[in-house]
Amino acid sequence: MSSHRLHSNARITAIGTYVPEKILTNLELEGMVDTNDEWIVQRTGIRERHISEPHQYTSDLCFHAVRNLRERYQVGLEDVDHVIVATSTPDTVFPSMAARVQGEFGIRAAGALDIQAACAGFVSGLQLANGLLLSGSCRKILVIGAETLSKITDYTDRSTCILFGDGAGAVLVEAGAEGSFIASRSATDGTIGHHLYRSALSDNIAGSPIATHGCIVQNGREVYKWAVTQVSEGITDLLHTSGTPAEQLDWLIPHSANLRILESISERTGIGMDRILESVVRYGNTSAASIPLALDSGIRAGRVKPGHSVLLYGFGGGLTQSGLLLQWVAESQ
Repeated sequence: MSSHRLHSNARITAIGTYVPEKILTNLELEGMVDTNDEWIVQRTGIRERHISEPHQYTSDLCFHAVRNLRERYQVGLEDVDHVIVATSTPDTVFPSMAARVQGEFGIRAAGALDIQAACAGFVSGLQLANGLLLSGSCRKILVIGAETLSKITDYTDRSTCILFGDGAGAVLVEAGAEGSFIASRSATDGTIGHHLYRSALSDNIAGSPIATHGCIVQNGREVYKWAVTQVSEGITDLLHTSGTPAEQLDWLIPHSANLRILESISERTGIGMDRILESVVRYGNTSAASIPLALDSGIRAGRVKPGHSVLLYGFGGGLTQSGLLLQWVAESQ
């Protein structure tokens, strides 16, 4: 699918985030697998990641992020019409994490669904929210990206265990007289999905044999090549469609997979690293949570301000991409 300008009445009016207290540093990983801090930082930029406790699951992270949103912005949630949770690590396949959020916060009569688009999930959730608001069936939607990737990480595989962390981010998307969602893009190449997967019931993907241990498996070299080329082209296409020159974009917030990927995307798109917000250095790759974590860090630091143009761009397992250009409207809290 190519990029397109949006009809929109959607506006993000509040945000909240959460990461578990436990931190796993590169030095600690040195005692677990054959690696070292210098090697990890040089290849990924990651210095630490937050890890959920054994009794702590994705639903718990969702609850914390939504409470953070509610307390910071002093908003009620009773009239939320729909809850969308993007995650690859639900506590249970059903009930969904969205249903758990609905129950936890006493939302009276909301639709609830989980979506699974891996690292593109949060932006895909915002795209879905825009459509629901435009349809007139909803006026207020919670969109959450949350992961406990540590629970599906193979800590004997040094190529992947250095990457992943846990976290959650939630936003409130409301209908208004004028929307702030400007342009959108979605694209997928399922023919190469076997380069990044979490195994489940099948032992193959389109005939390509895969592991069956339930953990994340990644062909880092192939995913890197795909991200650097295809994601850079997607970002450029979306900006062109929206009529936004790269030099006029205030902020690019891509999925924080790897700092080296972000540097390559910066070089190819002409968007300087000083205008790219990331969450990978402190939190690692948190999949569907990485974009809201990076966005909120920019808001808390006073960098993202109302009126700024912000391009959110998720990419990952599928292999899929979801991009959304918007104007930020919510005040910092």
